Amino acid sequence: MLKKYILVFFISMVPLIELRGAIPYAVLFNLPLLPSYIVAIIGNMLPVPIIFLFARKVLEWGADKPIIGKFFTFCLKKGKKGGEKLKAKAGRGLFFALLLFVGIPVPGTGAWTGTLAASLLDMDFKSSILAVMCGVVLAGIIMGLASSGLFGALSLAF
Repeated sequence: MLKKYILVFFISMVPLIELRGAIPYAVLFNLPLLPSYIVAIIGNMLPVPIIFLFARKVLEWGADKPIIGKFFTFCLKKGKKGGEKLKAKAGRGLFFALLLFVGIPVPGTGAWTGTLAASLLDMDFKSSILAVMCGVVLAGIIMGLASSGLFGALSLAF
C-alpha cells in the first residue's frame, strides 16, 4: 500500500500529468481518497517554489543553447503566451485567474504551467504560490469527484 502512495506522490510531481493523473490512479487502485488527495497535493506543490524561483532563469539561459534551445524556447513561449492570455482576461483579478487556470483540470493548465506563467508575469512569490495551491486543491476536488463517479459507474457496469 505504501508503494502505491509513493507512486501517487511521484505521479503528481510529473509535468503535464500532475495531480490530474495521480488522483485517478489512486481511485483506480482503490486507495482511500482523502489520504491520496493529501499525498497528491503535496507532490504537486513540492516543485512549485523551485519552478517559480529558478525555471525562468534556467529557460532563459538555455534558450540559445544548441541541443536544448528549441525546447527551452518552446517552454518560454508557452509560459509567456499563457501568462499574457491570463493577464489580458483577468486585469486586476490576476490571483483568481491564476487560481482558476490551475484549478480547472484541462491539459496544459496545471501547477507547472501556472507557476511558470506567474513567474514570467512577475507576480509576487507569496500570492503566486497561494493561487497555485488553491488551484491545485480545486483541481484535486474536481478530479476526485470525476474519478470516483467515472470509475464507480464503470465498476457497476462491469
